Amino acid sequence: YTTGSGLFSEILTEHVPLGEKRLMDVKLGELGSWLGKRDFTPNGVLASIRNGHDRYYNKYINVKRGGIGGVAMLLVGYVALKHDRWRKYH
Repeated sequence: YTTGSGLFSEILTEHVPLGEKRLMDVKLGELGSWLGKRDFTPNGVLASIRNGHDRYYNKYINVKRGGIGGVAMLLVGYVALKHDRWRKYH
């Protein structure tokens, strides 16, 4: 067990099939094969969005000792997108 170098995460993901790896665990050379194994049907895309939302919610919003970090991140993103939209039309 080593920390800091990412070696432990590589050992954990070594035996995981390529189609089940998360994007951050895929090496650059494996990216084409990994994309080929993704499900781009409407149900697959909705499932991916749902999983991403659930992961974000559980990491930043649904915590025992939560702060304002997750909600603030969401609001800053919203304001940044809205500001860009306002700037475009004025």
